[in-house]
Amino acid sequence: MTPRKSGAARRRRVPMRYLVPLLFLVALLAMLMLRGYVHSEILADHRVRPPAPTDQVPQQVLGGGPVIDARGAEITTRQIPRKKLVLTFDDGPDPVWTPKVLDVLKKHDARAVFFVTGTMASRHPGLVRRMVDEGHEIGLHTFNHPDLSYQSTNRIDWELSQNQLALAGSAGIRTTLFRPPYSSSNDGFDNRSWPVTEYIGSRGYITVVNNTDSEDYKRPGVEAIIKRATPKGGKGAIVLMHDSGGDRSQTVAALDRFIPELQRKGYDFKRLTGALGVQSAHTPVTGLDLWKGKAFVYAVQASEHVTTVLVAGLAVIGALVIARFGLMLVLSAVHARRTRRRGFRWGPEIHEPVSVLVPAYNEAKCIENTVRSLMSSDHPVEVIVIDDGSTDGTARLVEGLRLPGVRVIRQHNAGKPAALNRGVANARHDLIVMMDGDTVFEPSTVRELVQPFGDPRVGAVAGNAKVGNKDSLIGAWQHIEYVMGFNLDRRMYDLLRCMPTIPGAVGAFRRSALERVGGMSDDTLAEDTDITMALHRDGWRVVYAENARAWTEAPETVQQLWSQRYRWSYGTMQAIWKHKRSFVESGPSGRFGRVGLPLVSLFMVLAPLLAPLIDVFLLYGLVFGPTQKTIMAWLGVLAIQAICAAYAFRLDREKMTHLISLPLQQILYRQLMYVVLLQSWITALTGGRLRWQKLRRTGVVGSAPGIPTQARGADRRPVG
Repeated sequence: MTPRKSGAARRRRVPMRYLVPLLFLVALLAMLMLRGYVHSEILADHRVRPPAPTDQVPQQVLGGGPVIDARGAEITTRQIPRKKLVLTFDDGPDPVWTPKVLDVLKKHDARAVFFVTGTMASRHPGLVRRMVDEGHEIGLHTFNHPDLSYQSTNRIDWELSQNQLALAGSAGIRTTLFRPPYSSSNDGFDNRSWPVTEYIGSRGYITVVNNTDSEDYKRPGVEAIIKRATPKGGKGAIVLMHDSGGDRSQTVAALDRFIPELQRKGYDFKRLTGALGVQSAHTPVTGLDLWKGKAFVYAVQASEHVTTVLVAGLAVIGALVIARFGLMLVLSAVHARRTRRRGFRWGPEIHEPVSVLVPAYNEAKCIENTVRSLMSSDHPVEVIVIDDGSTDGTARLVEGLRLPGVRVIRQHNAGKPAALNRGVANARHDLIVMMDGDTVFEPSTVRELVQPFGDPRVGAVAGNAKVGNKDSLIGAWQHIEYVMGFNLDRRMYDLLRCMPTIPGAVGAFRRSALERVGGMSDDTLAEDTDITMALHRDGWRVVYAENARAWTEAPETVQQLWSQRYRWSYGTMQAIWKHKRSFVESGPSGRFGRVGLPLVSLFMVLAPLLAPLIDVFLLYGLVFGPTQKTIMAWLGVLAIQAICAAYAFRLDREKMTHLISLPLQQILYRQLMYVVLLQSWITALTGGRLRWQKLRRTGVVGSAPGIPTQARGADRRPVG
């Protein structure tokens, strides 16, 4: 007897198409968080405590030397011997100024101590290695540069350990030297900062302050920096300078004069431990600690590179979005002006009968509405319903209507392309209209759809697909997308002569054009995009008829919407790949390949894939960045989209009230579309196979808006 599987074993595994986008998102957020951490945007504390009383600070510290050793029970301080100078540099390493400082030190054979922050050391590990290789000493200056008097002991330990981790990964060393942020000389210790120094001493560190402060951070001029850095009367000193935190050109220039001048006076520029005659503060790091440090630095480097790429991608996306909106606004206006001008005609008016093909699979809930809407057509039509193996009685329902001019063809389930080809083979007329089984036409739709065939160069016509069930929130979002993203786009693509898709809901074809390209193909899941590209490559014009309106039932649940858009996205990628050779071919195929295919790839595949960067940086900016500027930037992008949407609604003569949900659409709906597209990419790259997915229909689109329900069955006899 086979044992029953446990609950965990019976549980469905998370499909890779869901898992990979989730892992990608988690990795991206982790990279951004790490980048924000090492740039002091996350967990940073920029408070600086004002001076406090000093009565609790030992007198030997207030009046002692700048090297404070609080590691044992007895606190000691040490002075730098006469004629010895210890140059110290805080806040680095900086990719611009630290190399210049190191060059000057090397030029004059001088040594120094660099008190580095973990944020800068992990971002520029090569400079830390150069410091060590050239004989300089390294000290800790915390990781994020907070005022430690505000911090808990746990935060202090964290700042020190992370600083050491960055040193281990950068140069393979630890150090016992420490300088508190915002510190100066011994008399700067007070009742708030001294307990921190004692605690740090108990952790094994020697605290180093300074005798002379060059105040180079104020940029007072080269002469002033040299004067303030020079000790009096030949005394030894620790000199405070900075190699990061701003423009350090005056520091570099002063250093190039300061070192040789004091060397001529007999001063020796030593490392701190060399000046004091004690063993090096550096200890090699080996084993697991070394690899942890290297892993941390590598992760920081990766986050830096990833962020750089993301910022570049964001700039590209911004340019593409603006360019696309600009093209859409300008070209759609030109298209509307051209097609709406008085007396505009495609050619001789078309009166010849038309065959309307309705492929149907389990469309019992809406097929009657579809067929009856065709009976109201003001253009002569024959209607062919191709039942593709329905199991819900779709064919019987249509036959039971007993409508003149309506034929039903039954076939075993073979898919939509096969059903359409079967319909073409049985059609009696040379102009063929294709529509979905969940769509209803207005009386003028067929007439408007076939008029462009007055131009003999036109091989196919895209109609104006509109959302019929737009009263729900998801329906309203799709309504905005259809009006703005699809129909406004089609005006642009029409003028550019690279229309990417004849919508399955409403499209018309010449029979001769279909036959020349081999009919509908099942090579892709987007047979409408595939056939459109094939027609372009064969030299036919594909145009847009804005007045050929069809009302379709859009998905009403997130799952159905996901399934539909996943198929569309993946099918579009398949079609682009199938027709890729057009890029190198000549003639009409080459024109489409070098003009249309790049535009379709850029605007329909690549740009939407990178567009989430806008939202990622928006979220990051809201939480960690300049919140006000981030909100203003996002509102600016939303305003541009609102302008385009309003213009599209005006062109399509739609009510503006549906645009109320536009901000919410940008926050929620677009994210779903991003994930769908990413999932399609993953399926394509991994060689996955996507099956046709049938959407559940409800039949809510009863008739085209503005047409009384009773008029649907009007006795308008079609052509038999």
